[in-house]
Amino acid sequence: MTTVLLAARRAVPRDPLARAAALLLAIVVCLTLAAPLIAPYDPDLPDLFNTLGYATPGHWLGGDALGRDVLSRLIWGARPTLLGPVLVITVSAVIGTALAITAAWCGGWVDTAVSRVLDVLFAVPGIVFALVAVAVMGPGLTPVVVGLTVAYTPYVARVVRSAALRERALPYIAAAWVQGRPALAICLRHLLPNLRPLVVAQSVSALGYAVIDLAAISFLGLGVQPPTADWGLMVKSGLDSAMRGNAIEAVAAGAAIALVVCAVNLLGDRMEKNR
Repeated sequence: MTTVLLAARRAVPRDPLARAAALLLAIVVCLTLAAPLIAPYDPDLPDLFNTLGYATPGHWLGGDALGRDVLSRLIWGARPTLLGPVLVITVSAVIGTALAITAAWCGGWVDTAVSRVLDVLFAVPGIVFALVAVAVMGPGLTPVVVGLTVAYTPYVARVVRSAALRERALPYIAAAWVQGRPALAICLRHLLPNLRPLVVAQSVSALGYAVIDLAAISFLGLGVQPPTADWGLMVKSGLDSAMRGNAIEAVAAGAAIALVVCAVNLLGDRMEKNR
C-alpha cells in the first residue's frame, strides 16, 4: 500500500481528486498501523451493557449485537480487509509480470502456451477460484488469498505481455542483445524498468476489485473467521443488527469499503491516464 501511495504521488502530482484519494488511503493506512494505540477498546471484548448500543461519547459508533465497540472493530478490521487484497495484487503482479516478460521474450510456443493459460484463467470469476481454495484448504484468509491470486494474475499478465512485445521490438533491446548481454540481464535491467509504471497502474486498478471480492467472501462466512474483526464480516453481522433496529455497524463497514474502493479506483484511473 505504501508503494501504491508513492507511485500515485509521482504519477498525479497536480490532480486534486487523486491527491484527495491518496490522502484518504494514507489516513486509512495510518489508522490500520496504529490500531493498537488508537482503538479505544479491545475489538473482541463484549459488553452486555452496550449490546446494539447507539453512538455515545464513550462509544462513538455504538456497539454491535455482542456489545463490542464498533469503532474499535472498524479500525482493527481494516487490517485483514486491506492486507488480503494487497497480498493478492502484489503476488499476482509479480507472477503475472514474470509470465508476461517470459512469453514476450521467448515467443513461439512459449508465448502461445502462456497466452492460452492466461485466457483460461481470465474466463473464470475470481470468487470461483476462492471458493475452490476454501473447499480444499478450509475457510480462512489464506485460502482466499491463494484463490484470488490465481484469478488476478491474468489481469496484469495480459496487459504487460502486450507492452512487453512492443518493448521487445525496440532498437535498444536489439542493441543490448548484440552487445552480448544475457537475456535475463536485459529483461531485468532494461525491459522491466520500462514496464514498471504499467504494472503499478494495472495493479492499483485491480486492487479495488480485490477489496470487493475479499469482502464479499468474508460476507459469505468463508474468509476471515469470527471473532476477528473484518469489514465484510461487519457488514454481515450489521445486517442482522439492522433487523433489530440498529444499522450503524453495517453502514459504517459498508461506507469504509466503498470509500477505499472509490479512492483506489480513482488513483488507478489517474495513474493509467498519466502513465
